[in-house]
Amino acid sequence: MFLLLLLRALASFVPQFDTAANDVLVRWDVLHFSAIADNGYLYEHQWAFLPALPAILRTGLIPTAAIVSIISLDSIRILYGLSAKILKNEDVARIATVLALLPSSPVTLFLVPYNEPFYTYLSYRGMYYCAQSQWLKASIAFALASCFRSNGVFLAGFIIWGLLINPEKPASVSSLVRATALTALVFAPFVYHNHTGYASFCIDNPHSPPEWCSRFIPSIYTHVQEKYWDNGLFKYWTLQQLPNILLGVPPLALIYSFSFWHLNAAYHRLPSPFASVSLTPHVLHAIFMASVLLFASNTQIILRLAASLPVLYWAAAWLWTHSTDDGKTFKFRYWGKAWIYWSAIWGSVSIVLWVAFLPPA
Repeated sequence: MFLLLLLRALASFVPQFDTAANDVLVRWDVLHFSAIADNGYLYEHQWAFLPALPAILRTGLIPTAAIVSIISLDSIRILYGLSAKILKNEDVARIATVLALLPSSPVTLFLVPYNEPFYTYLSYRGMYYCAQSQWLKASIAFALASCFRSNGVFLAGFIIWGLLINPEKPASVSSLVRATALTALVFAPFVYHNHTGYASFCIDNPHSPPEWCSRFIPSIYTHVQEKYWDNGLFKYWTLQQLPNILLGVPPLALIYSFSFWHLNAAYHRLPSPFASVSLTPHVLHAIFMASVLLFASNTQIILRLAASLPVLYWAAAWLWTHSTDDGKTFKFRYWGKAWIYWSAIWGSVSIVLWVAFLPPA
């Protein structure tokens, strides 16, 4: 409620760069979601957005801002349970949970109808079910997450890790069959979205189909991301996009630094809650997502997507609680404070930029 009042107050005197929307909650991708909710997928570029959020907007039964606020708060609760389960240290879990109250994109996570609140909530749910070895529930949660964001398909890695790779649990033929079926379930929404696009543009238009229809994997989603959003290896690395890339550096740097420390610490079995092998699938997933965003996507999206990666908050808690015998503890504390300052300052700035309809989206 406070954030909504703040947005309304700022909107009364902060000038808009773009006057396409009158409501302060309607900016950037919300315009696309609303258009799809009202009219369906009319234009090629709209296929970059998966159908779950437009479907929610289409119902109009409950104010979407209320839904977002509720699931965002419940995400914090689930993060605490997941952190306590993985780290096996309730004090550290509390610190990580408190740090999660300072996201790098508070407006899109706590208030407006964006994919990230739903995706984060369902990702946390699935990760928590994985930590409890409830694989079917996890795959359902991940499949629902894939209805909001395409990168939800990569959450299947947690199921593959738990059933096939985890060194503490040997794999078997039955676990291979189970992992295959559950992974297929996670991929199903994204495959269906692409199949629908293929049917619309390729099957229903046999005389003049678009070029992408003849590709080895005829994915409309991949085509649209490449054509309209410059996705692809190093395609985003231009001088024009340098400011957006630099905006993503703080969370990316924290993810990478902690992840490489963890992999080394886990290998040497160091006595730390952050060295537990139970963190490893989360670390590998975070490294993969960070690398995709850095090298092949719109890098600044990490500011919105970081909230769905618990590793980010565990890494911040690591800076605050990690002790060393070589006198470097002070340096960890210094960077822990720097992270909090950056989170608070950038989070505040991002609110003003949202109101003014200025990037990053």
